Amino acid sequence: MTLAALRQAVLDANLATVQHGLVKATFGNASGIDRASGRIAIKPSGVPYDDMTPDHMVITDLDGGTLDNRYRPSSDLDTHLVLYRAFPTIGAIIHTHSTYATIMAQARRPIPPLGTTHADYFHGTIPVTRDLTPEEITSRYVEATGEVIVETVGAGDPLAIPAVLVAGHGPFVWGRDPEEAVLNALILEEVAKMAWHGAALEASPPPISQALLDRHFLRKHGANATYGQ
Repeated sequence: MTLAALRQAVLDANLATVQHGLVKATFGNASGIDRASGRIAIKPSGVPYDDMTPDHMVITDLDGGTLDNRYRPSSDLDTHLVLYRAFPTIGAIIHTHSTYATIMAQARRPIPPLGTTHADYFHGTIPVTRDLTPEEITSRYVEATGEVIVETVGAGDPLAIPAVLVAGHGPFVWGRDPEEAVLNALILEEVAKMAWHGAALEASPPPISQALLDRHFLRKHGANATYGQ
C-alpha cells in the first residue's frame, strides 16, 4: 500500500466512526499499518474531525518513532503499537467510547454469543480485561492498556474475536484493514446494545449452541467461507 493510500484509508476509518455515531467529541481514534514497510498511520491528537485531511494522519514506525513532525499522534498510539507487534495478522485498530460497548466495559461484563448477529462477526464471547493495577496506571498507562488486551486474547486468534472491552474504559476493535475494523466496531456496538437490552428480559440468557455459532461464523470467515460473491 502506498503511503498516500494508507493515509486516505485511515482518514476514512476515523471519519466513518463519527458518521456511524461510534465517536463523539474526540473519544476515539483509528489507525492502520502497511506491513510491508512497517509504517503506521494514526489520527492526530486534538484535530477536529471536520478539519481532518489525509495529510493530518501521523506516520510512525512500529517503535513509535514519528516519520513526520507536523502533528502529534493520538495519545493512544502506544496501545496501538503493542497490538500491532503482538498480532501480526491485523491491519487496522479502532478505539471508541461507543455507548453500549462502553457500558459493558464499565460493568466488566463480557458479551456472550447470544444470537447469530454476534456469530456472524465474533466466534465466541467478547471478553473484558482485568483492571489495570495502580502501578500500570501511573507508570505506563497507555502501553499497559495494550498489554492487558494482549493478555486477554491470550493464545486465541485475534481475527476470530476482533474486539476486547477494556475494563472501566471502552472497546478496542481491529481488522485486516481499516474498512473491516470499522465494520467490526459497528457490529460490536450493535451486539452490545442487543445484549444490554436482552438482559432486561433475562439476566443471564444462554448463548447459542456451538454448532450455530460455528455455522454462522465459518460461512463468512476462513478458507471454506461460502458467504458472498
